[in-house]
Amino acid sequence: MSERDKIHTGELFLPMDPTVFEEQIVHMDLLWEYNQTKPSQQAERAALLQRMLGDCGEDVYIEAPFYANWGGYHCHFGKGVYANYHLTCVDDTHIYVGDYTMFAPNVTVATAGHPILPELREKGYQYNAPVRIGRRCWIGAGALIMPGVTIGDDTVIGAGSVVLSEVPPNCTVVGVPGRIVKRDNVKIPRSDMDQCNLPDPVKEDITVLQRENAELVNRVLDLERIVRQLAAGGAEKQA
Repeated sequence: MSERDKIHTGELFLPMDPTVFEEQIVHMDLLWEYNQTKPSQQAERAALLQRMLGDCGEDVYIEAPFYANWGGYHCHFGKGVYANYHLTCVDDTHIYVGDYTMFAPNVTVATAGHPILPELREKGYQYNAPVRIGRRCWIGAGALIMPGVTIGDDTVIGAGSVVLSEVPPNCTVVGVPGRIVKRDNVKIPRSDMDQCNLPDPVKEDITVLQRENAELVNRVLDLERIVRQLAAGGAEKQA
């Protein structure tokens, strides 16, 4: 197996091996071109993103400068992904980002690690682990997403947080290391919706979802009540 074959397996490999570096540098040249474009050159930027990224959904927008070890070649961005200035993707292996996820400035998403043994680091060894970020996430300014992490849909990562382990959907994570401080982010009080000045159709959609959720909760409570009654009846018969 060549060093190039090992970059997606999690095995130790040598990133400066010619089979790796000669391919990598081609993608890095494209990234350099992207970062030289003017803000007014939106069409050119959009065309370059289609060439640079492993997958590029509709309406992906990345502010320059953008940094990536493989020029974004191992980045797979869904539609509507937005990245503010200085997004760094250490994309030595795959980074998956779901639709409508947003990155604040100075976020780092890293897939690469190095051995604990100094003798192996001296030889330049590296290993990679993919990162998966769900749909409609918001990654705060300066956050660090470490190798092998999965972040569920609709989750918020607070500014400056260091995410070391898997995060379930609909959570807010803050701190170093990141910890869950809130669950069920999708529950929006009516007062908050009014303060956000959301368009009426959006408010209506959210209200319908909240009503359906409340109806489902009530049905579950009714079923629990029936189960308790049946259990109590069975205990009386046995007595």
